[in-house]
Amino acid sequence: MELIKVRYTACLLLLATTFGFSQSEDYSDLESWSSLGLKYEPNKKWSFELEEQLRLDENMSEISEYFTQLETKYALTKKFDLGLGIRYIRENDNEGNIQGYENHLRFNADAYYTHKINDLKFKYRLRYQMKNELGVSSSEGDYTKKYLRLKAAVEYDFKNWKLDPKFSAEIFNRFKNGDVDQYNKYRLTFGTDYKIKNLGKIGLQYRIVKGIDVDIPETTHIIGLKYTYTIKNKKK
Repeated sequence: MELIKVRYTACLLLLATTFGFSQSEDYSDLESWSSLGLKYEPNKKWSFELEEQLRLDENMSEISEYFTQLETKYALTKKFDLGLGIRYIRENDNEGNIQGYENHLRFNADAYYTHKINDLKFKYRLRYQMKNELGVSSSEGDYTKKYLRLKAAVEYDFKNWKLDPKFSAEIFNRFKNGDVDQYNKYRLTFGTDYKIKNLGKIGLQYRIVKGIDVDIPETTHIIGLKYTYTIKNKKK
């Protein structure tokens, strides 16, 4: 049974990798996402996380953006969670006549569902997201970008092994003028976490993001590194 589970997980990752690289690439870039997070869990129902992230693009040679993000999650049941998030972004605009850093604000509302099948853990997230540039009106060319995002993830729990593999697939569905425009990109993520006792958790990820239903699709390869320290309220 254990061998079947391992083979199933390996096949799933192989299929996802093949799908990600089999698409024809008209434009490709390599990015890096580095982040530091502080998480606070006052009880079993609530959690709060503050994150700082830096993103580099143009083959990791230029700053794409950096942001501060605050998220909270509330557990309705053992399997269902709700979440809210706000992100203040400094985005580097290096194209066109007017270049420089822009100020953006992003909001998101999430619904989570988690369940287990033997040693496999499945996670699902539905996210509604809005983002716009601060200080620029629609008459000046700024329109609120609205997305509906659906993410599915699977994690395999190896006994006596700290680097459990994770895989997720996510579709970004953009709204335009109140109507669904198109499924304009998807994201595949492979990764793992390593917990250090009393020192936090380090996460390593590799992502593929590809545009779809566009004339010139872009493919972005992303290497992500995240450190998170969690503070839990000790029971008296």
